[in-house]
Amino acid sequence: MKNANTRNFIIWGVVIALLLAMVAASNSPIQSASSDEITYSKFVERVEAGEVASALIDKGDGVITGTLKNGDKYRTNLGDFAINFDPAEFFEGRATDYDNAPVQQSSMLGTLLMSFLPILLIGGLFILFFRNMQGGGGRGAMSFGKSKAKLLTENSQRKTFDDVAGVESAKEDLKEVVEFLQDPTRFTRLGAKIPTGALLVGPPGTGKTLLARAVAGEAGVPFYTISGSDFVEMFVGVGASRVREMFAEARKQAPCIIFIDEIDAVGRHRGVGTSGGHEEREQTLNQLLVEMDGFEGDEGIIIIAATNRPDVLDKALLRPGRFDRQIEVPYPDIQGREKILEVHLKGKPIAANVDVSYVARGTPGFSGADLMNLVNEAALLAARRNKLKISQREFEDARDKVLMGAERRTLSMTDEERANTAYHEAGHAIVGLNMKGSLPIHKATIIPRGRALGMVQYLPERDQISQSREEMIARMAMAMGGRAAEELHFGYDKVTSGASSDIEQVTRIATAMVTEWGLSDAIGPIAYKQQDNGSFVPGIGRGSAISPDTAKLIESEIKRFVTEAHEKALQILKKKKKDWVKLAEALLEYETLSGDEIKALLEDDTQPKRQDGSGGGKPAVAAVPTTRKPKPKPLGGTSTAKDTSE
Repeated sequence: MKNANTRNFIIWGVVIALLLAMVAASNSPIQSASSDEITYSKFVERVEAGEVASALIDKGDGVITGTLKNGDKYRTNLGDFAINFDPAEFFEGRATDYDNAPVQQSSMLGTLLMSFLPILLIGGLFILFFRNMQGGGGRGAMSFGKSKAKLLTENSQRKTFDDVAGVESAKEDLKEVVEFLQDPTRFTRLGAKIPTGALLVGPPGTGKTLLARAVAGEAGVPFYTISGSDFVEMFVGVGASRVREMFAEARKQAPCIIFIDEIDAVGRHRGVGTSGGHEEREQTLNQLLVEMDGFEGDEGIIIIAATNRPDVLDKALLRPGRFDRQIEVPYPDIQGREKILEVHLKGKPIAANVDVSYVARGTPGFSGADLMNLVNEAALLAARRNKLKISQREFEDARDKVLMGAERRTLSMTDEERANTAYHEAGHAIVGLNMKGSLPIHKATIIPRGRALGMVQYLPERDQISQSREEMIARMAMAMGGRAAEELHFGYDKVTSGASSDIEQVTRIATAMVTEWGLSDAIGPIAYKQQDNGSFVPGIGRGSAISPDTAKLIESEIKRFVTEAHEKALQILKKKKKDWVKLAEALLEYETLSGDEIKALLEDDTQPKRQDGSGGGKPAVAAVPTTRKPKPKPLGGTSTAKDTSE
């Protein structure tokens, strides 16, 4: 990079020097700044009056310069009179010394410079811009077919397995690759061949790139990295040329690792484009397949690729001898999240009340990148609050900001809207506390965040891989608790659209119970797939549409699950009306209550103890909410929010 910058600096220096030389060569001789410009008629009058002492005639430029008898210098332009101007005739009989200026002969070098300099300058600029446009990186104007792979040596930002946490199973699979790179004879003497390629498959942010760099760091070998999109260009054959160049360079550094990030950009199925099999991407893929298949076991070159879309890759790329080992890099479990947090907390001032296990417990579905972002947001909040250490409160607020958005305390809400939100969220909480199979409540708040006017968050005791029928029914009843609370307290005609997200969540669960999980007695254990037009088809979406009677039965079963959840929420709120109203009034007063504060309020019949020491009850146990959108993910806690879309 340094050599490239120096080379560019020299090129631009030469261009500027040529420009200055061209400007200097084109300039005419500089006239004296002290000469007075006079018109030709004035010049004639002064000559006739005998005021001109001397005159120097330059007919080439059409200029007369000289000195007046009073010592002043003058300059006049002959203009159109220069054609017929005869100095001998004009100055005859007048007391004026005159002479013709010598003709200036231009040098051969100056003539050539003025003739060819613009062409050279334009050509040089064209070559420079053409090279930069093709991404030559200082290799020359026509070298855009060279490899774009970057070489990271052992001492260049070296990573090891100690820097990677939360993906223990993936690390175990890759340790064999490290051992082969360190001592290949251990395997080759027994006739074993290490897999040529390892494909890291997982959702975004789970650490696939970091894992590949850790393999190179552990083995202490050179590490080539390139993106799949770097192969493809607008010119057919360029990508294939880059593939050949990359593998040629890698063989010189063997043993080494080639890491191709986002390989789906170049490894998609062939023959599905509009141009048949002759487009640039397919030519590049063909060359990649040939290079991988030509490897020998003693070359010591391992290819590691990463993608989050393995379903679009060409089958030839995944056959034995190429990417024959697929390593899953999933979302980390609770132990993995705790280790990832500990990695990102290194070097940061952490308060004594921070419990990493609680933070990890409340973040199912978080990737390593999500956890890094969470820690960074907590540090930013602590800095804004002028704190010397990051406390549990910063992690709590950072989690809410990441999941739900920043607080909107400037949102203008009437007293009626605040009361509606408080009773809505209290309904969620009371139903959740009285449903068997529900998750523990983490906190309830009526502070607007993002699109939500309020929310109730649930904290699971552990990562949930699957859910039982009892837990699903409890989740649906909890979600319908807000709608039921609005009906009971404000009346049927005062129900708002704030439960739209709750209704959507309940409908989604009920649909999955009926059509995917076989939890409807009327339908039985049969899978149906819903199409874009809303109709259902058997199995995984193939075959003819189902009969109208079956479709009607599916719809009635979905409606039954949703209706029963709503009725169950109404029953609980009517039975626990005293607790429900008490919790709603406390939310109106304090805005946010933790799970322990809610229990203290309902059990001890006292005001909840605040974190500043006022009131009664226990202080809050800080943790992290559990709602996550990315899939697949472990089934964890939920966050029931009152939507602002109306």
